[in-house]
Amino acid sequence: MGDKPIWEQIGSSFVQHYYQLFDADRTQLGAIYIDASCLTWEGQQFQGKAAIVEKLTSLPFQKIQHSITAQDHQPTPDSCILSMVVGQLKVNSFHYRLMSAYVLDFCRILNNLISEYI
Repeated sequence: MGDKPIWEQIGSSFVQHYYQLFDADRTQLGAIYIDASCLTWEGQQFQGKAAIVEKLTSLPFQKIQHSITAQDHQPTPDSCILSMVVGQLKVNSFHYRLMSAYVLDFCRILNNLISEYI
């Protein structure tokens, strides 16, 4: 992993952590979001940690399993990371194709890590 750019390392680690939490216990996703976070789910917009976690925990399925088949991470001009995740989704034992995009706001973390390498 050390030969990959830092934004790919951070993006990959985040995606793995996010989907592990999502699959195991969606209530734990509150640790990832902040009050300024936004989520759009099927055209509905949610802002803030509480609103996002409430939406994610109220989804109408009991059991979910993500299987990531591809992920790409790109740095943005403002030192954040844009990640695209593609994979398979198993909900209550039914298989679906999944494509989701997340904008990860790692501005301060990424800037601090880069400055350590310079």
